[in-house]
Amino acid sequence: MKGINKMKGIINMKTLSVQAAFILAAVSASADVKLNPIFDDHAVLQRDIPVSVYGTAEPGEKVTVAFAGQNKSVSADKEGTWSVKLAAMKACTNAATMTVTGKNKLTLNDVVVGDVWICSGQSNMDFTPGAYHNALDPLPYDEKDFDVPLLRQFHLVNEPSMRPETDVKVNRGNGTSEESATWLPCKPTTGNRFTAVGLYFGRKLQLETGVPIGLIKTAWNGTSIEPWISPAGLASVKELPPVTGLPAEYKSDGGYPSTWHCLYNGKIHPLIRYGIKGAIWYQGESNGDEGETYYQKLRALIGGWRTAWGEGEFPFYLVQLAGRFSSDYTPAGKDPAGGDGWAKIRMAQFKALTIPHTGMAVAMDLADVREPGDIHPKNKRDVGERLALWALAKDYGKKNLVYSGPLYKEMKIEGNKIRIIFDSVGSGLTVATKRGFDPVVKEPKGKLKHFAIAGEDKKWAWADAVIDGKTVVVSSPEVPKPVAVRYAYTMSGDDCNLYNNEGLPASPFRTDDG
Repeated sequence: MKGINKMKGIINMKTLSVQAAFILAAVSASADVKLNPIFDDHAVLQRDIPVSVYGTAEPGEKVTVAFAGQNKSVSADKEGTWSVKLAAMKACTNAATMTVTGKNKLTLNDVVVGDVWICSGQSNMDFTPGAYHNALDPLPYDEKDFDVPLLRQFHLVNEPSMRPETDVKVNRGNGTSEESATWLPCKPTTGNRFTAVGLYFGRKLQLETGVPIGLIKTAWNGTSIEPWISPAGLASVKELPPVTGLPAEYKSDGGYPSTWHCLYNGKIHPLIRYGIKGAIWYQGESNGDEGETYYQKLRALIGGWRTAWGEGEFPFYLVQLAGRFSSDYTPAGKDPAGGDGWAKIRMAQFKALTIPHTGMAVAMDLADVREPGDIHPKNKRDVGERLALWALAKDYGKKNLVYSGPLYKEMKIEGNKIRIIFDSVGSGLTVATKRGFDPVVKEPKGKLKHFAIAGEDKKWAWADAVIDGKTVVVSSPEVPKPVAVRYAYTMSGDDCNLYNNEGLPASPFRTDDG
């Protein structure tokens, strides 16, 4: 009995020792200094502005951040949060190490300084390079093109929320440590995990400027614009009515998030402490045929994000929706008045160019001819590279760069004709066609299509449109006294063929208001 009792005592002591070890480990773990998950190996920090580095630690714990010759210290507050601000740094391609020291020490490897871009919107921003690949077709990309290690992506996987979230959630991949970091360098083995639009946008920027480029992918399939707008952004646009009766907690109904602010709270607000250069945006399909209201919502979206980051009017570049269906697919496509499908929302996107420091990549010519009903054009390369042209011209000092196709500026009535004057003509106007990933093909003897003209009676007729220098002259024998012109004002885009000589398509436009 004594032996048994002695053995029980030994077992009890061992049990207590194990329990104590677990308690000590838990206490030690809770005291460890931690970084917000957005800080990891291969991170890209924003150049030319003070950079916040932040995380958690034991309340009162001293935390020191060392990077690029700077050492900044701070004590964690009573909530256990801490943040230091590094002085502004120039772009640097040389990989550097960041250390964060408290009671423990964290080391981040291969950190560079460059430009960080938010990549947001719905499925056309979310999808990866091969997402729409048809097994019968060759891949729409060459993996060798993805060997751009100074292009990196951070993929935010946060959920919708009715409260502004601060925690960042990430989806670490499996495989090498490089491929499972939260920041993923673009390589042949990893490029197919990037946002395709962002990849081609960032790739062009990185290769042409040498500046490291970071992409933060935060998109959600099928979403309208309303969930992405911040409360402050909505309140700043008096043309939009206030929203009331919002739920206190977000509850999914199994569909796409549609509640106002829920994606801003969940997928944008967690990022606002991280320094950025700007944003690219591909969304609008889920807002249907909205017109002026969508423009006001874009004002709210852009203004709200800019206010949240507090970095001034950072560049915001959007994608004008691609064509859908062929011009003879539906009766509406044959109506010279147009206005069907996404015609109005494209006008709202065009009007958004009046917002300071915005730009727009026209994608009207990128519809998939073989799959006319698909809202997801496979050619994300041209979309991303057209966005990059705006950034190169406006943000990277590329002088004399033609960064946009023709944009309607004004019209002049000349008897029974109307002369259309454009911005962004480049070296001249031309008739051309674009098919899939193939280059634009000029057609010197081709005829401009999809121009319509009307008189005061608002009866629209298909028009003859002729390039005259850097303008287009539009007329029709059916309209002897014209007052308005429309171009490509339709859901479809397969026969829109006005380009500049640099191969960039004209934006659809209308000269009338109603």
